[in-house]
Amino acid sequence: MKTVFDVLRRPIITEKSNYQAGDLNQYVFEVSIEATKQMVKEAVETVFDVDVARVNMINVPPKRSRRWRNRRLKVRRSAYKKAVVTLEPGETIDVFEGVR
Repeated sequence: MKTVFDVLRRPIITEKSNYQAGDLNQYVFEVSIEATKQMVKEAVETVFDVDVARVNMINVPPKRSRRWRNRRLKVRRSAYKKAVVTLEPGETIDVFEGVR
């Protein structure tokens, strides 16, 4: 990895990740395939200026689906790696917070 911005690709915002951010103080990111827990921890601490308590990694497998118009056409979504970052109590990332 060259920089911390190569490790973190994008935040994953779903209903489950919003619940985790609000109640469990956990934030979900899509990360590079080569990223390790230590690299993700350093990247989040550097970019968002927070203290990370724990990092969990999940390899999401590729999925196959069909297109709506042509049911025979199969599409394959690529696999990716997901990181669930738990912050220390009292820490938050403002990017995930709603409008106040």
